[in-house]
Amino acid sequence: MKRMLGLRKLCSFAPSILQDYQIHCLMGTNDLSAPFIGIARHRIGVDGEGVTTLAAFHGCPLRCRYCLNPSCLGPVEKLPFYTPEQLYDKVLIDQLYFLATGGGVCFGGGEPLLRPDFIVRFRELCGPDWKLTLETSLNVVDNFVRKVLPAVNQLIVDIKDTDDEVYGNYTGKSNRQVLSNLRLVLSEKGPDNVIVRVPLIPEFNTEAHTDRSVAWLHEIGVKRVDRFVYRT
Repeated sequence: MKRMLGLRKLCSFAPSILQDYQIHCLMGTNDLSAPFIGIARHRIGVDGEGVTTLAAFHGCPLRCRYCLNPSCLGPVEKLPFYTPEQLYDKVLIDQLYFLATGGGVCFGGGEPLLRPDFIVRFRELCGPDWKLTLETSLNVVDNFVRKVLPAVNQLIVDIKDTDDEVYGNYTGKSNRQVLSNLRLVLSEKGPDNVIVRVPLIPEFNTEAHTDRSVAWLHEIGVKRVDRFVYRT
C-alpha cells in the first residue's frame, strides 16, 4: 500500500519519471525478458565498429514527430520476447565476425537505456571480447545511465537539438536530462567513445540551430559529431 501511494505521489509530479520508475521496478525482478522490434545481423559501419548485430528494444520515452521506428511504441502482443540468455544464444552465431572485426552487438530501439539490467546481464554472458554499443537518446534518469556505462564500450547519442524549445517541439519532452547525462557519459567513457548525432530536421530546426548545437558540444568536450540532414 505504501508503495502504491508513493507511485501516485510520483505520478502527480511527472508521468515520464513514473514510467522510468515502473520499468526500473520491473528490472528488479528475476525475469529480464524484454520485447524486441527487430534483430538485424551483419551490419557494417552504421552501429559501431566492425560487424555488428543490431538488437532493437520496444519502448521509448520520446514521441518524436518523425520516428524512424514507430513500431517501438506499438503493441507488444506479436513481438518476440528474449531474456539476455536467449538473445545471447541467438546472436552467438556471429561471434567469429565480431572477434575478427572488433564488432559486437548494438542495442537500439526504442530506448535501450530503459532496460539497464538486461544489458548488464548480457555483458556478463558475452564477456569482454564483444564490443557493446548503445544507440540512445539519453533521455532517462541518470541512475539507468550509471548502471549501464561499465558494461558498454561506445555510445551513439541522438541529441536532436540542444535548444530545449526545439527539442520539446519535436520529441514532446525537455532535453535537460539529456544534456546532463551527456556530461556524465563523457566523464565516464571519454570523448573517443561517444558519437553525437546532430540532425537538421526540416520545419523543426535550422542550420543556425545545428551550428549552435555543434559549438556547445565541442565546448563540453565532444570530439565526434555526426551532422546530417534528416529526411522526413
